[in-house]
Amino acid sequence: QNGAVPGEQGKQEKSVKRGNWGNQIEFVLTSVGYAVGLGNVWRFPYLCYRNGGGAFMFPYFIMLVFCGIPLFFMELSFGQFASQGCLGVWRVSPMFKGVGYGMMVVSTYIGIYYNVVICIAFYYFFVSMTPVLPWTYCSNPWNTPDCVGVLDGNLSSRAALNITQLLNTTQKRTSPSEEYWRRYVLNLSDDIGNLGEVRLPLLGCLGVSWVVVFLCLIKGVKSSGKVVYFTATFPYVVLTILFVRGITLEGAVTGIMYYLTPQWDKILNAKVWGDAASQIFYSLGCAWGGLITMASYNKFNNNCYRDSIIISITNCATSVYAGFVIFSILGFMANHLGVDVSKVADHGPGLAFVAYPEALTLLPISPLWSVLFFFMLILLGLGTQFCLLETLVTAIVDEVGNEWIIRKKTFVTLGVAVAGFLLGVPLTTQAGIYWLLLMDNYAASFSLVVISCIMCVAIMYIYGHRNYFKDIEMMLGFPPPLFFQICWRFISPAIIFFILVFTVIQYRPISYNDYVYPTWAISIGFLMALSSVICIPIYAIYKVCRSEGDTLLERLKNATKASKDWGPALPEHRSGRYAPVFSPSTESHLEVQPLQPEKGQNEAAAASPVQGSNGSAHIQDSRL
Repeated sequence: QNGAVPGEQGKQEKSVKRGNWGNQIEFVLTSVGYAVGLGNVWRFPYLCYRNGGGAFMFPYFIMLVFCGIPLFFMELSFGQFASQGCLGVWRVSPMFKGVGYGMMVVSTYIGIYYNVVICIAFYYFFVSMTPVLPWTYCSNPWNTPDCVGVLDGNLSSRAALNITQLLNTTQKRTSPSEEYWRRYVLNLSDDIGNLGEVRLPLLGCLGVSWVVVFLCLIKGVKSSGKVVYFTATFPYVVLTILFVRGITLEGAVTGIMYYLTPQWDKILNAKVWGDAASQIFYSLGCAWGGLITMASYNKFNNNCYRDSIIISITNCATSVYAGFVIFSILGFMANHLGVDVSKVADHGPGLAFVAYPEALTLLPISPLWSVLFFFMLILLGLGTQFCLLETLVTAIVDEVGNEWIIRKKTFVTLGVAVAGFLLGVPLTTQAGIYWLLLMDNYAASFSLVVISCIMCVAIMYIYGHRNYFKDIEMMLGFPPPLFFQICWRFISPAIIFFILVFTVIQYRPISYNDYVYPTWAISIGFLMALSSVICIPIYAIYKVCRSEGDTLLERLKNATKASKDWGPALPEHRSGRYAPVFSPSTESHLEVQPLQPEKGQNEAAAASPVQGSNGSAHIQDSRL
């Protein structure tokens, strides 16, 4: 692919055309930004509180060790070894390239709706820059008579109401922040089919967020590598500011106790283990194709084993830390309203755009905290969005792979961004949130598990675990530790299969608050889920039909056999069994080589460690 690089240039370990990370820190920060997303703030704390508090940490960390880190390491090493995006790596077993297409489809769906969530965060970020937050009081044109603000009127005047009225209002009480969200920001329609009009403020913010993503990726990993120094680190600054603000409030301890008190009886519940496994799986971004893509820009000998452990643990620590930030302020609000924490706890968009903003109105200088909180959400979202877009662009560029498209990569990025913006427009209509949640629930849940499972099987059993362990040894200088070998071959696929079964058993049709989705919408959801998985069998059938061979078995063997250009991208790393064969009598070589025992190859590889020059390949060749 990269041609024979003349002498000295080749030594620089750079894939000149494709580009590399400026340094290792850029890769780690980008991967942290990718893994740490909105889910860490709005899914994990709620799952933890719902599934037995501190007791949930136990299954969570077990799943991290046995499934999260091994899968993360597998995807990083896979992409780094071949220096290819999520399509190119499948030279390892061409029949399974459909897995790469499946990853692209998933990343497309997530990329479309993820940016809409970022655009809503942008909207809230801009409207927070006022002396009084617009969702503080019930005196706005969009409010209903049911609205009862946290700060509206003092309690004595309300006590004067007769008791029956009071009971009625408490049952129907809606908060000003909820009415602001539903009746003003979204102007929610009554049904998913009733799109209504496009909400122009949201459309404008969607444009802003796509422009930001495009500008950060304008030079590929060269430019985004610099941006992550800010976007991946600053959310931690904001989290810490909000954490300090939160735990100094009255009632914060109650909230945190709610979040952390272990209910050990729940540990025997299969749902808790299923939730833990799913959360680890989705949170780390396995099977999205992004990890393979980011690792493909690494230097060949980078220690991705160390990186995968650092990144996975940082991701989970962030989730736990965010829980303190969320629950300290929810505890304060529950204390202020005199209700139980469970009444104010929420997850998903409801937490980020309703519960938390309402709690912020109780604080002095509330606009400041609101601006900080939404700025953090924007940065968390952008870190993931960069990688989603880069995954698609890299896959397209690597697949076409000629000089022209590599030079025009910026235009490919622009094209993908414009397409993403246009496809996101329906999600800014009045029924947009219904579609967004439909995509979130179906497009990227079930299918990821299937893709990941097939990927594990393809690498470990079709390509062969011995081959893969040797590849890693050639790249890192040591084979993967025994624990990882066992996880990759047996434990992780078993856990993934468990998640799959669990997802099917636990399946409930989606609803949003009281709105139940119609059957046709759920069918669309299933079609979205299928559209990524269906790539795998379709491509496999196509590949088998196109392969040489007289019998089906021969065709299958040829379709799964690693292609000739599988291996390290740069010539100077192609040693051992990837060494180019220099000899006039190539045929005799091809006959002799397979007969040679593995030992001979290993000796040759040991005799000339990975040196970057064609000379070493010559030595090996004569030895063989």
